[in-house]
Amino acid sequence: MELSLHLAYWVVGPGPTELVPLAKEAEARGFSRLWVGEAYGSDVAVSLGYLAAHTETIGLGTAIAQIPGRTPAGTAMMAATLDTLSGGRLKLGLGPSGPQVAEGWHGQTFNPQLKRTREYVDVVRQALRREPLTYDGETLQLPGGGQRAIKLMIAPLQDEVPIYLPSIGPNATRMVGEIADGWLPIFFSPEHVPVIRESLDEGIAAAGRTAADVKVAPTVYGRIEDDADAARDATREVTALYVGGMGSRAKNFYNAQMVRYGFGDAARKVQDLYLDGHKDEAAAALPIELLDTVGLCGTVDSVAGRLAAYRDAGVDELLVSIVADGLDDRLEQLRRFAAAWEQAGR
Repeated sequence: MELSLHLAYWVVGPGPTELVPLAKEAEARGFSRLWVGEAYGSDVAVSLGYLAAHTETIGLGTAIAQIPGRTPAGTAMMAATLDTLSGGRLKLGLGPSGPQVAEGWHGQTFNPQLKRTREYVDVVRQALRREPLTYDGETLQLPGGGQRAIKLMIAPLQDEVPIYLPSIGPNATRMVGEIADGWLPIFFSPEHVPVIRESLDEGIAAAGRTAADVKVAPTVYGRIEDDADAARDATREVTALYVGGMGSRAKNFYNAQMVRYGFGDAARKVQDLYLDGHKDEAAAALPIELLDTVGLCGTVDSVAGRLAAYRDAGVDELLVSIVADGLDDRLEQLRRFAAAWEQAGR
C-alpha cells in the first residue's frame, strides 16, 4: 500500500503559501502522491502545475477535478499538459461535484450524473488517445455545429493517464467498477470491506474485469496526538458535515454508509442535529467508535496499527487528509504520519 497526501483546496486545506513546503516535505518523507481538489475557489490544474514545478519525483493527482467545470476536451488538454510537464506523474480523478456547484456555480445541469460521468470519461479517454473526437451520446455530441472532428495536438507522456472516480452510493460505485482505473471513496472502513466493495465488485464482474483492474484509494481524515481524544475531536467537524449535512434526511449516502457500518442510531441523531442547525452538538454526538472506524486518529502507535489494517484490507493507496492549523502544525503532522507509516512497515 502506498501512502499519499491529500491537500484538498484552499480554505479547507493548506493555503497557497503552504503548498510547496508541504509538497517538498512529503516528497522527502517518501509519500507517493500529492492529491489536490477544488470546489469554487482554488483551481486544481493551476495548483498541480505549481506543485509539479517545485517537486521532482512525487506523483500528482486530482481528487477531484470537476466534470461540470470543464468540457471533456478541456480536461484532456489539462491532463496531457500536466502529465507532460510533470514527467508522467499524473493520475486524473474526475467527479460530478454536487448540484450546488454544478448548477449554482458552473451553470451546468447536474443530472443525469451517472450517464454524464460515463460519457465524459469516454470522451476524455478518446481525446487522450489522440483520436478525432466523434461521440453520439445522451449528454455529449461531438463534433457539433456541422464542424469536422479534430484531435488533441499533444500527447500525454504516459501511454494511458489513469482515471479515478469517487463514489459512495451503490449505483455510482458499480459504475466505477465498470469503467474506472481507480476508486476514490471516503469513510472507507477496513473492518467493513465486504459491505464497501459489494457494488464495486458487481461492476467489475459485469464489465469482465478483475479486482486488480481498479485501484482502491480512499481518502481518510486524520490527526496524530499523544492525547487520542484530542486527535479524534479535531476530525469531528468535518465528519459531522458529511454524516449530518451532505444531503437531505431522505438521501445522504454518507449517512447511509454509517448505518451499514452499524451506527444507525448515532447517524440519525447526528443528521437530525445538523439539519436543525445544531452543528456543534452534531459533532459532539459522533461516537468514538465511529470516529475510529472511519478516521486515522490517535497516537503514532495506534495510527500505525490502522495503516496496517488498511493495507491488509486491500487498499492500494491511502490518501491522508491531515486536520491541522497552520504550516508548522501541518508539517509536524506529516512527519508523525510518516513515522507511523514507517512503524507499520511501509
